[in-house]
Amino acid sequence: MNAEQVVEKILAQANAEAEKIKAEAREKAAQAQGRLESQLADYEKETKELAARAGEDKQARMLATAKMEIRKEILRAKNALLDEVIEKVGQRIKQLSDEENESLITSLMTKAVQSGDEEVLVGAGEKRIGHEMIKQINRKLGPGYKGNIQLVRERADIEGGFILRRGRIRINASVEVLLAAARDKFEMELAEELFGS
Repeated sequence: MNAEQVVEKILAQANAEAEKIKAEAREKAAQAQGRLESQLADYEKETKELAARAGEDKQARMLATAKMEIRKEILRAKNALLDEVIEKVGQRIKQLSDEENESLITSLMTKAVQSGDEEVLVGAGEKRIGHEMIKQINRKLGPGYKGNIQLVRERADIEGGFILRRGRIRINASVEVLLAAARDKFEMELAEELFGS
């Protein structure tokens, strides 16, 4: 299995997991929406009774408050689901086989390299990104690149992945940054699906 196939496999698995989690999120959101609509109906009934005694202004304020509380609860549920998704993706990345990890890192690094003479920084606990992998990546860099990236002894404060450094320029491909980018992407997608915004 070549690196592209492994990366495609990982992306396909991640997309399948994301679709499964999105379906779960939609189901949970629908259940929450049903509960919350029932609560809203109760609020409306109560506010109508109060409105008969206190007037329509009070009813409008109470309905607005109830709707705001419902929106807040849905937002909390959505964020909890996103946290769960990101945690699962992070666990999946940590569980990659050595071959899958090498393919992923090789793919990420060859895409991130700009000149071919960058320094590679890894986290203190990183054992799978070594000089041999860097040599292979240097060989894979095509024309127009120097093919002289170097793994340095200096360690970065990251969990996994790497940072490419060339002078003052840093390209952060750490697991934390990749997960944060994925969370932002999923957050926008879920917002569109759940809230139509």
